[in-house]
Amino acid sequence: MSDFAAWHEANDKYLSDAMVWLRARLERLAEQVTPEPPTMERDVVSSKPPSRSLFGRVLKPAPSIAVEHHALPPPSEVSDNESELPPPPLVDMEQLDHSPALVLLANRFGLTAFERNVLLLCAAMELDTRTASLCARAQRDPAKLYPTFALALTLFDESAWDVMSPERPLRYWRLIEINQPGALPLTASALRADERIVNYIKGLMNYLDDRLMPLLAPLSDTADDLPPSQQQQADIIVQHMRSASRGLPVVHLLGADSASKRSIAKRAAQELGLSVYRLGADMLPAAYAELETLARLYRRESQLLPVALYIDAQDSDKEPPAVNRFLAKMSGLVFLDIRESWPQLGRDALTLDVAKPSSVEQEQAWKKALDEDAGEGPALLAGQFNLNLPEIERIAHTAKGDEQPTFDRVWDACLIASRPRLDTLAQRLEMKAQTWDGLVLPDPEKKLLRQIMDQVGQRHHVYERWGFSRRMSRGLGISALFAGESGTGKTLAAEVIAHELKLNLYRIDLSQVVNKYIGETEKNLRKLFDAAEDGGTILFFDEADALFGKRSEVKDSHDRYANIEINYLLQRMEAYRGLAILATNMKSALDTAFMRRLRFIVNFPFPGVPERKRIWERVFPEETEKEGLDHERLARFNLTGGSIQNIAINAAFLAASAGSPVTMPLIFDAARSEFRKLEKPINEAEFRLIQVVEAKA
Repeated sequence: MSDFAAWHEANDKYLSDAMVWLRARLERLAEQVTPEPPTMERDVVSSKPPSRSLFGRVLKPAPSIAVEHHALPPPSEVSDNESELPPPPLVDMEQLDHSPALVLLANRFGLTAFERNVLLLCAAMELDTRTASLCARAQRDPAKLYPTFALALTLFDESAWDVMSPERPLRYWRLIEINQPGALPLTASALRADERIVNYIKGLMNYLDDRLMPLLAPLSDTADDLPPSQQQQADIIVQHMRSASRGLPVVHLLGADSASKRSIAKRAAQELGLSVYRLGADMLPAAYAELETLARLYRRESQLLPVALYIDAQDSDKEPPAVNRFLAKMSGLVFLDIRESWPQLGRDALTLDVAKPSSVEQEQAWKKALDEDAGEGPALLAGQFNLNLPEIERIAHTAKGDEQPTFDRVWDACLIASRPRLDTLAQRLEMKAQTWDGLVLPDPEKKLLRQIMDQVGQRHHVYERWGFSRRMSRGLGISALFAGESGTGKTLAAEVIAHELKLNLYRIDLSQVVNKYIGETEKNLRKLFDAAEDGGTILFFDEADALFGKRSEVKDSHDRYANIEINYLLQRMEAYRGLAILATNMKSALDTAFMRRLRFIVNFPFPGVPERKRIWERVFPEETEKEGLDHERLARFNLTGGSIQNIAINAAFLAASAGSPVTMPLIFDAARSEFRKLEKPINEAEFRLIQVVEAKA
């Protein structure tokens, strides 16, 4: 028989003996008759305890009986003699592990012997079907098939009137419920043991109160093993809790990575012998009475079970009043998951700034998850993606399946893991197999673009293995400015880099980021950069001069707050560790402070005739039917690559409508439309020259 089964058997034996003892008392009280029932007035002024005269019965004082602490005597030793009916005993705190559930509960809530007996009387209504009729007989009222305070004051020794006080444990912890309709006196009102308490007394301990279940959930999505940096923080929490002299402080877990905070909280709680349950801050009721009920129920549960509370307020920008009021009423170990510290709490706080594992720790985690023969894969993954341990374990498990995971499969899974939180603030660009061959630029500019790509791929090697990250706290990201006229290939270059690096490319949606209300733009930018920190994303700020423009002289409040936005961008760009690409056709409009923080500036010149010829040669897909195209002549059109792309698409549609291949006359018609759209003069001589050449051919 297991230890728990043996304890459960002993607990049932204890309750069985307690029921025998209680029934004997009720039966004896029911049999007693007094000729002159005292009046209420006489009872109030009497010097005798109220329990001696209620219901017109006079009880003999019961002498105290020395009993064993562990259990009641067996039923065979219980007689009809009142002096041989000992009450269920209380035990010392050192003996709790071997004590019945009722005794455990009485010690944890500080119940007196009388209060414990009142609770036993109420619980007996659920545990013994004979109790109801005995209560009615003892109270000489066939309608009172329930216990009352008046019955308890008469039935038990060492009775105390203050047991009915709302500040005493029975009512404060809601161990019992009182049904007091109308003007019925409190002493005559029906009493009922709380369902959770009855189940606990019966031995059903290891579950939460069903009123808390919709709000609380076991803490999940945590790592089995913590990296050294996070294990150190868990040890700090454990040491602080064990040395706390007065009340446990609230543990503030700061930062953006909730998964790491959950892992640290769970590890610390486990070392303290506690289970952790999560409560969302948005689930707290706003009404004070409901909040008080919830707080008291949880505090009661923390007395019954070894539990800790994890309040998730990560998405709360301000201190919700409900959270502050709730924390003020809490006791025990409470973790608070927030982004930034809340200084106005009414309790002491232990504050820890939690970050994701370091790049070296992530590399070790990837090696463990992908097996030792993963080659350079762990270093590449740790250098590009900034993930916590639960994400690494989940991705490796998902990618592995029934076969050994391939590096490409794991890489794609990391890209998916870093995507969702950006979709509301930016637009993901689909890269249609863009390659260097499709990008027509002078060699110096192409060389700069390849340097950008190489630095992204070698960040882990330089920053971690060569120690630059230990010397620099800022400027570890890579930022580049693509400057040039519209249509010169800036977006195409960003797509080529993203395709070659196998990263997601997100173009910032200014309509979602910029907000007219003060402070909202900064919040959106913070969400944007925080989400992109996971590393699988390239941020592409098209028309960057709209966000990164020059600061102006402060003439009114609008200028001041506009400058604050620019200042925040300056700081956030410097702290950002990923790749950010800024594109503009108004380089002179950018603030000079941004220019200093940019690692690369790539100028996209207006294409010359040789470049335009290469663009015309590659603009039509191989599947497109073409006939008689003169790329040398077409290159004389003074257009950018974007305009050439537009002409090619329009000419293809004209050819499809005419049912013919793409020819020079169709391109000529499309080019005229493009010139008109751009409000450029049309040189008819160039078009006539093309027509003459076509006629001779």
